[in-house]
Amino acid sequence: MQQDSLHRFLIENTDVRGERVHLDQTWQQLLACADYPAPVKKVLGEALAAALLLSATLKYNGSLSLQINGAGAVNLLLIQASSAGTVRGLARWKHIPQGDSLPDIFGEGHLVITIEPNDGGERYQGIVDLQEDSLTDALAVYFEQSEQLKTRLWLAVDDNSAAGILLQRLPNDDSDDEGWNRSVSLAETLSSDELLSLDAETVLYRLFHEEQLRLFDAESIKFQCTCSQEKIEGMVASLGQQEAENMLKEHDEIAIDCEFCNQHYQLDGIDIKRIFAENMANVSKTIH
Repeated sequence: MQQDSLHRFLIENTDVRGERVHLDQTWQQLLACADYPAPVKKVLGEALAAALLLSATLKYNGSLSLQINGAGAVNLLLIQASSAGTVRGLARWKHIPQGDSLPDIFGEGHLVITIEPNDGGERYQGIVDLQEDSLTDALAVYFEQSEQLKTRLWLAVDDNSAAGILLQRLPNDDSDDEGWNRSVSLAETLSSDELLSLDAETVLYRLFHEEQLRLFDAESIKFQCTCSQEKIEGMVASLGQQEAENMLKEHDEIAIDCEFCNQHYQLDGIDIKRIFAENMANVSKTIH
């Protein structure tokens, strides 16, 4: 099986395209960042697969974020996937959820999909109330309410892997309800075990062996955090020199941990002096 990969495919003679994603090391790297309770782990893995599938439907250079905010046991889940095939994510919880439905986990909340192009293009954000039991159902409501292309997802996760399949109906003036309905019905027969354990070719053959299928080459996926020393120093610079020095007086250092990857950053008095000296030098160059 080709691990940490995404495959795109077309069902010929229909208006249906699809994607299949399977994550192993990427999922393990995300899990290594926190000791997630089982219900949180499950929805986090589903969201990880879903965000990558949704990101791959877009023709853009940028990032897609899938975020769930809630007032229950878990108050935040966030997955960020890039058009370059990188992803990171996290969840914050106050106590262990007593159940694995979305209301059990998040209580009242909402699902937010945000698309941010890197080229300065228009930012898009769609929001729906969180009223469904599962993430797949919540995403179905999102697509219905946002009046986008018909889209269905099937997601599965265990301790070792996270996986998913997406079907999307392409725009066509000559409506092909039969092709779409047939494709969805076939995908409904797929079990979670098959989605997690079988390679893309085997899964798609089992589902669509009576169809003409065009399968494209695999695209690699990897866990990658966007934090860096430069970004941390820029964040400290934005606080202002007085505020940064006040923080140093209280703790002798400024320590920051990245919640996405557990990277630890530490700045002392020498670092602070250098950061603001460089900022002053840059300002001086700009003026002259």
